[in-house]
Amino acid sequence: MNLANKITMVRIFLTVLLIVLLLFPFYMVNIEFPKILIGTISVDIKYFIAAGIFAIASITDALDGHIARSRNMVTDFGKMTDAIADKMLVNSTLIILSSQGMISPVITVIIVFRDTVVDTIKMIAGSKGKVVAAIKTGKVKTTFLMLGIIFTLCYNLPFELFNLDVSNFLLILATVFALISGIQYYVMNKDIIFEREQKKETVKEEAQK
Repeated sequence: MNLANKITMVRIFLTVLLIVLLLFPFYMVNIEFPKILIGTISVDIKYFIAAGIFAIASITDALDGHIARSRNMVTDFGKMTDAIADKMLVNSTLIILSSQGMISPVITVIIVFRDTVVDTIKMIAGSKGKVVAAIKTGKVKTTFLMLGIIFTLCYNLPFELFNLDVSNFLLILATVFALISGIQYYVMNKDIIFEREQKKETVKEEAQK
């Protein structure tokens, strides 16, 4: 296993750790995270720890890809695990935070649905020997989304002290770019998606002549 793949596996481990931290009922084993008061906001330290884990995992997302490309370490295993690790990190965190009332379920549904559609497009293209390139709007979506999640886990601090809802603003921007990039992926690759059907129809038409 090369260095890039090891970093990807670290991201998967951090994601599992994050899920356990956010979901495990620590009170049942007499573990209680301290709460502190920042201004008028009561803050559970557990979520700050979660924000740190998520931030580190997000950095590994950029790091493993850069190392794989720059050192010629790109492998099929790496591509597969990287995609799985990305979806595990972002989508599981979105779903958990939505279930805890920290993120609007509408945002989560749109982003998870968009990711499912894009992944399906990539899978269809891959089965036909085609590669779907990443686009800038998709990268912008990811940046806004990761920042929005981090600030949500941090109780929107320090902006909450000034009544500025930056975390939700970032998540809304991420949702907008998710929709834009999803549409772009479809429009740019619709010929690949329907290629086989078009060929079949052409063959039928020629056979009927």
